[in-house]
Amino acid sequence: MVEAETVERTETQSEEAASRVYEIGYHISPSVKEEDVEKVVGSIRSVIEKEGGSFIAEGAPTLTKLAYSIPIKENGKYVEYDRGYFGWLKFESSVDGGKAIGDAIKQNSDLLRTMLFQTMREDTRAKIKIAPLREVKRTDIIKAAPRRAEESAPPVSEADLDKALSDITGE
Repeated sequence: MVEAETVERTETQSEEAASRVYEIGYHISPSVKEEDVEKVVGSIRSVIEKEGGSFIAEGAPTLTKLAYSIPIKENGKYVEYDRGYFGWLKFESSVDGGKAIGDAIKQNSDLLRTMLFQTMREDTRAKIKIAPLREVKRTDIIKAAPRRAEESAPPVSEADLDKALSDITGE
């Protein structure tokens, strides 16, 4: 009985190890026409499907300003881009499939930058937390902070000031 449980656990662990969840983030060159952006995304999807990947989630590409310019060599010259269509895909694939997908995506000349990494299936995007608002009624009176009592010091005479200055300067 113990042997059967051990065999079952080993099989499920090897299946889980063979399949991982990946996410790929990409910047599509702004030189690609807006109507052709979906074709570039379709080519990324076809690479994932060809390697046996299954899709989990997707972020449609949108034109964004980049934090810094990216120089890309085109026709023997370097061209710097300060904008790009950023999008992402989350998918499940085997370890070998993930490596093959990463290599194939890097060959696409329409992509400025790509990043493929292992992630988790759950939604990992940060949730926006809105601070609760405090309700204030018009009849409420806002009280000012209590004032500190000013320290009272006895007045200083001119003779005392002159004496202190002469002690400091040594005259």
